[in-house]
Amino acid sequence: MSDTSKPAEPGRDEESVGELVKQASEQTAKLVRSEIRLAQLELQQKAKHASIGVGLFGGAGVVALLGVGAIVAMAILLLATALDHDWLAALIVAVALFAVAGVMALAGKKRTYCRFRGSFHRPGSGGQSPPSVSMARAMTASCEW
Repeated sequence: MSDTSKPAEPGRDEESVGELVKQASEQTAKLVRSEIRLAQLELQQKAKHASIGVGLFGGAGVVALLGVGAIVAMAILLLATALDHDWLAALIVAVALFAVAGVMALAGKKRTYCRFRGSFHRPGSGGQSPPSVSMARAMTASCEW
């Protein structure tokens, strides 16, 4: 009997290994590209769901604002029953609302000033060197609540 198997040729084995490496690198690149496309699609879907949620939060804010308006109208009508003049009730409620807004604005101004005053340019400092650590601590000490 004769042996029908052929001895392996050295050049052919090297080519097949080279081809395998080439195929593996091509398939890896193809896999990476498809994974990137899949990740993009997943992010787009998540962004769509998030935008719907943000829209619902915005709608809830508008409805809450309308509710606050209704409560203000109720306060005016309630005060108008105790007073003879409706306009006086509206004026009293408006002044009270402006007072609350003023207090909130002053609190916001103080908090913003305390938070950012170290980062603003101060006259005479030249604006070149940042304040020292002890100076920064002294500046924020008066801002603690």
